Amino acid sequence: MKIRTRVFRLLAGALFAVSAVAVAEDERNGLSRQAAQELRAKGLDKYLGKFVPAVSENAGGGWSKHTFNPQNGNGPICITGTPYTAFTKARDPRKVLVYLNGGGACWKGFYNCTPVADQTPPEATGIFADAFNTGTQVIESPFEDYSIVYGSYCDGSVFGGDNTVVDPAYAPSPLLPSGVRHHRGLRNASAVIDLAKAHFPHADKIVLAGSSAGGTGASLWTPFLARFAWGNGGHLSILNDAGPMVVNQVAEPFTGDIANRAADWQFPQFYPASCTDCTPQGHLLPLVAWRLQHDRKLRESYYVADGDSTLRFFLRIPQQAQLRGLILAQTQLVHDAHPDRYRRFVRSGTDLHTSLRLPVFYTATANGVPLHGWAEDFIDRRTDRDRRNRWKDLVEALVPLPPAAP
Repeated sequence: MKIRTRVFRLLAGALFAVSAVAVAEDERNGLSRQAAQELRAKGLDKYLGKFVPAVSENAGGGWSKHTFNPQNGNGPICITGTPYTAFTKARDPRKVLVYLNGGGACWKGFYNCTPVADQTPPEATGIFADAFNTGTQVIESPFEDYSIVYGSYCDGSVFGGDNTVVDPAYAPSPLLPSGVRHHRGLRNASAVIDLAKAHFPHADKIVLAGSSAGGTGASLWTPFLARFAWGNGGHLSILNDAGPMVVNQVAEPFTGDIANRAADWQFPQFYPASCTDCTPQGHLLPLVAWRLQHDRKLRESYYVADGDSTLRFFLRIPQQAQLRGLILAQTQLVHDAHPDRYRRFVRSGTDLHTSLRLPVFYTATANGVPLHGWAEDFIDRRTDRDRRNRWKDLVEALVPLPPAAP
């Protein structure tokens, strides 16, 4: 009996060791099994594989336009119930940039969002240009050989919502449907990821990027959708261009903004159970920290100007110093927890909003480091130590904005 018991314990110990190694390998190689199970239990993947374009057509300049069937309001649609669109441009099939466009946000009593989808592809500016001529030199885009998938933004819920709201006060224009808001962010994001996977199934270098509301979308649910679509084999990088990941809890008692967003968009239903800091009233950054903890292969960058006038408008924060303090305090928590995989590019002395679609992507600097070079070092996963070391956490000292004109 003692011999059998000893054999059983040795076998159990060996199985436990193998299991521990498997878990460790799993966590090193991407999204952990635990995290994937938690997210699937919440239904985050419920729209993947459900939608394909009803029409695909040549949009010129190497772009193809894809329009989805609204499916009587159950498919990918805009806040107004109108059809959703996305665009693709094929280059290197192993490298894919999935870009989510921005365009404000809408919730009860606050209606500042793009109501319809893009009908034309993005202009060849910023990261969508192959190069930029400064007048003294030509700078190649870090994404000049990437295949691109461009997702329109028109759900009003930063690619995160999953709800229908009857709202007689919502009236985007006399020519568009009103009285109901269709917050279909998760469906639209799922459709974009499915489109990317269908066109570039063997991509092993995937960059999820977005500006403003699209930046939030690229840093919210989309990284998990990408892992579900492509698996853990490829390198996944997230580039959030001025997407708001914080909330103004000081103003909440007076505005109700946080509660109204959570109720209208219904995004908190997808928070994983073990993310105890993820709450309907809280910031979105705890989800970023949770993801970095459970996906050891992932890296994330955040660009912002501390005087960003658009962020101050949407967050109802009038002063530059207030916005700066809020963003730096909350992002510092994530950076401290994951210093090698979460880094910031914080500019000061400007109120400009976003960078990726603008010439400023090639002209802006933080502490003397050019933004385009910082982004290139971020997405480059070569083992070159010098290049890795050039992707740094950059936070400029406060430079007060010029006084507002009278």
